[in-house]
Amino acid sequence: MKFTFKAVLAAAIMSVGLGAGSTVQAGKRLVLPDLDWTGAVVTCRTIQWVLENHMDYKVKNVSMPGGPGVWEAIRAGDIDFYCEAWPSYNPIKSEYVKEYGGDGSLVRIADTGIIGASGYFTPRYVIEGDSSRGIEAVAPNLKTVQDLNQYKHHFKSLESGDRGNLIACPEVAWLCEDQERMDGLGVDFHAQNMGSETAHWAEMQAKYKRGEPFIAYAWTPHWIFAALDLVEVELPAYDEAKWPATNWPQDICFKFGSPASIEKHPEVVALLEKHRLTNAQQAGMIYEVDVNKRDVDEVVAEWMEANESVWRTWLP
Repeated sequence: MKFTFKAVLAAAIMSVGLGAGSTVQAGKRLVLPDLDWTGAVVTCRTIQWVLENHMDYKVKNVSMPGGPGVWEAIRAGDIDFYCEAWPSYNPIKSEYVKEYGGDGSLVRIADTGIIGASGYFTPRYVIEGDSSRGIEAVAPNLKTVQDLNQYKHHFKSLESGDRGNLIACPEVAWLCEDQERMDGLGVDFHAQNMGSETAHWAEMQAKYKRGEPFIAYAWTPHWIFAALDLVEVELPAYDEAKWPATNWPQDICFKFGSPASIEKHPEVVALLEKHRLTNAQQAGMIYEVDVNKRDVDEVVAEWMEANESVWRTWLP
């Protein structure tokens, strides 16, 4: 997938109505991104809750897709901090973050506590069947992604034609490179982007409810593994030299900001350095937002009030 950083940035900035110099004003004001997956929003809102309720900050949220546009907006001073970056989804880190070989124009502050893992998954009934639902196993020897070729006729869709269909990473800006991965591994599958996280999970759930075969991209931590009985289909172990024809590496997620924001808001940096969420803590809040359809601010406030012993350790 090919696009320019300038094009992504321009589209993102226009979509949220930001202009140069419109972000950090005098006093305790910050601009933080609402990214396009619920886990990142939850992480950022737990930080925001402390900022607004215990540090007298005013925070403005702007909705933006994850990817290069947010990084460029932080470099430009339009956004202050990034709350949850997944390294393997952001090759741009090697341009700007010193720890990854970049020029230091963006600064890694601390881990988030979230340890992400990504891959491709299929319902257990595809491999083992489900007698209680009258479903026969259609791919009993499916273990690796390369094994999909012998079963591709079970995974075809209107979009894929004669090829099998992969419910791929929902957002192109995440740089999952699903089609390149399929092609590189010699797997005759079409990578279908659903366009949003909501549509992605809805498609998986609908097919699961109908008992249909499918293979889909997913990541942990996430509620989908509590809702559906899924089995991972193995990819070759991560190899940077062979990427993207391998699995993703484990993602030690982190927070970062621009040198200017870090210098201007040392107390915020102190909070970010101490703030941590575990996978289980985040997954519980994601479930409430995505499955129970609750407001994210309500869910986060409820969690914060019930976990004072946790967030007090984050205070500068």
